[in-house]
Amino acid sequence: MKSILTGVLALLAFNLYAQKDIPSIYSHLHYEGDRLVYESKDGKIYESHRPSPLILDNVLYGIKAYNNGLSFDFGRDNLEGVLYYGLIRYDEAQHPVPVWYKRTSQIHKGKAKINILKRLSGKYDMSGWEEKGYGTLGYRIVDHNGQFLYDGIVSFSYTPGQGFEKIPAIIEGPTVNLLNYRGVTIHYKTDMPVKTRVLLDGQEFAGQSEVVEHEITINGLLADKDYEYTVTYGAHGSQTYRFHTPPLPGSRKPFVFAYASDSRSGKGGGEHDMYGVNFYTMRRIGALASSKNTAFVQFTGDLVNGYSTDLDELQLEYANWKRSIEPFAHSMPIMVAMGNHEVFGHAFKNGKGWWDVFVPGFPFDTQSPSAIFADNFVMPVSDLTSEDGASYDPDAGKTDFPPYRETVYYYTYDNVAVIVLNSNYLYTPTLDEKPDTGGNLHGYIMDNQLQWLKKTLNKLETDPNIDHIFVTQHTPAFPNSAHVEDDMYYGGNNKFRPYIAGKPVDKGIIERRDQYLNLLVNQSSKVVAILTGDEHNYNKTLITPDTPIYPEDYLPARIRLNRSIWQINNGSAGAPYYARNKKTPWAEAVSGFSTQTALVFFHVNGGHIHVKVYNPDTLELIEEYDLK
Repeated sequence: MKSILTGVLALLAFNLYAQKDIPSIYSHLHYEGDRLVYESKDGKIYESHRPSPLILDNVLYGIKAYNNGLSFDFGRDNLEGVLYYGLIRYDEAQHPVPVWYKRTSQIHKGKAKINILKRLSGKYDMSGWEEKGYGTLGYRIVDHNGQFLYDGIVSFSYTPGQGFEKIPAIIEGPTVNLLNYRGVTIHYKTDMPVKTRVLLDGQEFAGQSEVVEHEITINGLLADKDYEYTVTYGAHGSQTYRFHTPPLPGSRKPFVFAYASDSRSGKGGGEHDMYGVNFYTMRRIGALASSKNTAFVQFTGDLVNGYSTDLDELQLEYANWKRSIEPFAHSMPIMVAMGNHEVFGHAFKNGKGWWDVFVPGFPFDTQSPSAIFADNFVMPVSDLTSEDGASYDPDAGKTDFPPYRETVYYYTYDNVAVIVLNSNYLYTPTLDEKPDTGGNLHGYIMDNQLQWLKKTLNKLETDPNIDHIFVTQHTPAFPNSAHVEDDMYYGGNNKFRPYIAGKPVDKGIIERRDQYLNLLVNQSSKVVAILTGDEHNYNKTLITPDTPIYPEDYLPARIRLNRSIWQINNGSAGAPYYARNKKTPWAEAVSGFSTQTALVFFHVNGGHIHVKVYNPDTLELIEEYDLK
């Protein structure tokens, strides 16, 4: 975590750099002093910002100890509300969470206190901090309107006669990442620089000295084996969890994985909106997946509300999302991908309401949505770097596009491969109305990514250990609800396409969808299904060679599919629901449509795949069927 001063200096450096170097793929943008301006024939629109209600650094570094407990200064003098709190006991549960105390602390002018000695001792000391001399608290910041802002963790020590002291705490993680049959990466963050260790199978893996972000890679593990690991930090910190390594590739042993997307804030109050995240539904999804001994969860896009113009706001939302699933990510890999709501950038508007213009943030290597996403998660890194070098690259001698790192990749588990795409790369929300800014459409797979997909499919097609391939991206190829007018269809209008440096690219959205389908269906025999989200419902669509997929008046060349493929859409992880649109050409191919919250389980047994779909809130079975 950066200090406040470091953050301010970085922001100043960013502003100076950005003024000198607006990416050449954009048009009609310039600076007037330190203010970014969009200018067209209709006049000028100046950049505007929506500030974050909290800055995480202020929250973390504003916690201090006093004689009887902890004091909090959240760095917002206008913040009034309530601070919930409760002890966490790490040694009695595999998925430890706070046990909330019956009383709260008032937040006044951004400040609050917790009298641990008075409130959480004696019969309320369920974690044994009095005996041990140290403990950990969970806390929640809620404003005067009842809006949940942040779910945090802090640790303390206590010496009779001397009082309390704030000590290192793990505030994110530890999480199991990049798990394969030979190794794993354990990732976690602490709220102060500290040296840590991971103990596993009798070996000690020491981290870097005194850092706040810890990423420890362990190799030499055995396949299909249970492992216990312990993270130690500071003088008193210790947490122990377990994970199971995958079997050897091609073992074809039975296993289960799960799929969902779209967990941005929902309605219903309380945990349904933990500032940007449906915390309640994500916590239920994690619990259900864990209870089913799920090997991994694939979660593809719209984790948070996003559409942020303040990086502190987006970081706050990501922190809340990670906390929502954290108790289960200690032991189960959660694989994530980008959606349209992960966008961050520069917004311009006249008056109130939606922005007139919105372009992704830059400099691209640090401020683009994909770079920020990659900084928040530990995902595989592919050899796809960016769209630089494509036919529409305006300057072959420099980097003109955002990075793809950790947003486009593939991974395998036994005889299954999952290819993760980024269908919101360089996503420019107002491009369909203001193409002169430059940028990419929602749902458009750009050239280099498409070539990477082709290469990856060819590689997996010849891999004897892989029987089934799933391809996932946030946007449906065949939308069935609120996104029929965009995604990979745009109401059947092929004119929509990216604009780079003021020029449209060659292929329209439906032509690009067809190229994508040609790779998945006609050039691969192993792709079983497309896993999508964006539309806040669950449904499945069976696309056969006879399924109509074009509007009647579509003029460009049409693709002919040589086999069938499933699209399984599950955007039901807590975002507000969308009802069905029955006017698409493929409407008769859709089944199982539901607006319940849903988690899709794929039961893989050799060459057979059986699907079960559950409501994680009620545990009701929504439907089940054989996929293959």
